[in-house]
Amino acid sequence: MTGGRTAPSLATAKLLVVKIGSALIVDPYAASPQAGWLDGMAADIAALRARGVGVIVVSSGAIALARRQLGLTQTRLRLEEKQAAAAVGQIRLAQAWSEALSAHGLVAAQLLLTMDDTEDRRRYLNARATLRTLLDLGAIPVINENDSVATGEIRFGDNDRLAGRVAEMVEADQLVLLSDIDGLYTADPKRDPAAVHLPIVEALTPEIEAMGGAPPPGFSSGGMRTKLVAARIATQAGCAMAVALGHVERPLSALQAGARCTWFLPQPGGRRARKRWIAGSLAPLGCLHVDAGAARAIGRGSSLLPAGVVSVEGVFERGDAVDIKAPDNVLLARGLAAYSSADARLIARHQTDEIETLLGWRGRDEIVHRDDLVLMTKGD
Repeated sequence: MTGGRTAPSLATAKLLVVKIGSALIVDPYAASPQAGWLDGMAADIAALRARGVGVIVVSSGAIALARRQLGLTQTRLRLEEKQAAAAVGQIRLAQAWSEALSAHGLVAAQLLLTMDDTEDRRRYLNARATLRTLLDLGAIPVINENDSVATGEIRFGDNDRLAGRVAEMVEADQLVLLSDIDGLYTADPKRDPAAVHLPIVEALTPEIEAMGGAPPPGFSSGGMRTKLVAARIATQAGCAMAVALGHVERPLSALQAGARCTWFLPQPGGRRARKRWIAGSLAPLGCLHVDAGAARAIGRGSSLLPAGVVSVEGVFERGDAVDIKAPDNVLLARGLAAYSSADARLIARHQTDEIETLLGWRGRDEIVHRDDLVLMTKGD
């Protein structure tokens, strides 16, 4: 299962996504945020930010925070009750994170996402651009499922999968799922004293996936099963993932110091999977003809700016695939358009500082960002 590969370390992280479950956020007796634990987590995040690490938090807890406030104390809630609780609890959850992070000089930003937001190309691009901008501005994005409207996500019942999608979306190099257990075991260690802890998992084989078991009772609704789903999403995107114990004062510091956990190693070539998807799985709906200068810049790995676009063919919307052709009409690259064909025609041949004047609103500087672009004339 380990094959001799070494475990990653938070000491080398560049962009980290941290998922935190309800059982860590919410005091089960008072149904209120655990302020002391949140302060320790905020201190860990501040330490990471101080050395230049980007941090995104995926936080559960909204429904659990509102249960008692709304008198919803029964074990099982109807779907509409969960949605109502999410609408109330999300305010308390965002406030708790804002207070904890501001005490350490950090700004919290709230985003509510659904799985659809991570799978629809246009919403995917919007969400990714927002997250990158927030990180560039030094903010800490705090993400939760949009449980008040996302019925499918509530029925699935976890933020683990969402965390995996977020890590994939922003191309994080590490994802940490903080849990009530210090990693994956060959069996449930609470029931089987012979269960063996697995420090490293190289690949998600059927044998590994069978160790997921059933979700636990109580506020937490994911369990190891959904963490393995997240591991598959993240590792296939080239992101290492750890399952680590969260019930300590400074869980990320403990993990960096060598606390026991399970690392799921990124799959070889994972970073290239999305590029292969753009190059081979999406039918282009249009074409951007570029000048020689833009063609050279794209060949060097740059984004495509409006000034380099000579003409626009086809009808497409933001997020659709388009071909990019050099002056000799040779296919140079393929990418996801940041503008519709109508808007692209308006801004073609113009400088980026003219975009707002031409469109009446300011979009991205690039027509196709380099992260959404793959060269077709040679490997990328």
